[in-house]
Amino acid sequence: MTIRVLVADDHAAVRAGIVLILDGADDIEVVGEAADGEQAVAMARQARPDVVLMDVRMPRLDGISAASELSGVCDVLILTTFDVDEYVFGALRAGAAGFLLKNADADALVDAVRVVARGDGLISPGVTRRLITAFAEQAPRREPRPGPESLTPREREVLACIGRGMSNAEIARELDMAEATTKTHVSRLLNKLGLKSRVQAAIYYSEGG
Repeated sequence: MTIRVLVADDHAAVRAGIVLILDGADDIEVVGEAADGEQAVAMARQARPDVVLMDVRMPRLDGISAASELSGVCDVLILTTFDVDEYVFGALRAGAAGFLLKNADADALVDAVRVVARGDGLISPGVTRRLITAFAEQAPRREPRPGPESLTPREREVLACIGRGMSNAEIARELDMAEATTKTHVSRLLNKLGLKSRVQAAIYYSEGG
């Protein structure tokens, strides 16, 4: 299965480098390049890529706002120069599937695209714990979230696994069920809790949910 990717970054040289790396993977196809957020949203809605690699700081429409507009359209993987900043928090609230630092090597970039494309969330390993802790402490709650009592016992088990950073495949093995069934449980618990991504689910769990 070929993973269709749209690359959005306002720096042409950066876009070219990312495209060069992704084109070297047999299972990835770059279906478009966008130079700003508005263009990225328009192209994504038309091309329907599996993943959008989105820079945070772009003209006309920033990556956070663009990610919010693409919620439900495709998965967004945020690329950022900074390991922790206010833009990353906003991106997670907007429903981004995760973020990766721009200094990641080529293999890490390709692997990140594959992880997000198969429905898993991703945060750069070097900042995972620090980011989740900072987000839980600093991010304001705009409205109360539904409690875990709305979940079935199995969905609670899946949520706990997500909170431990496990992928869908790992959850399936841990709970002895098919990966497709795992994806269904993830989708249902996100909907019940009013969350947009499994990264938000991990944060919800870390906050005591």
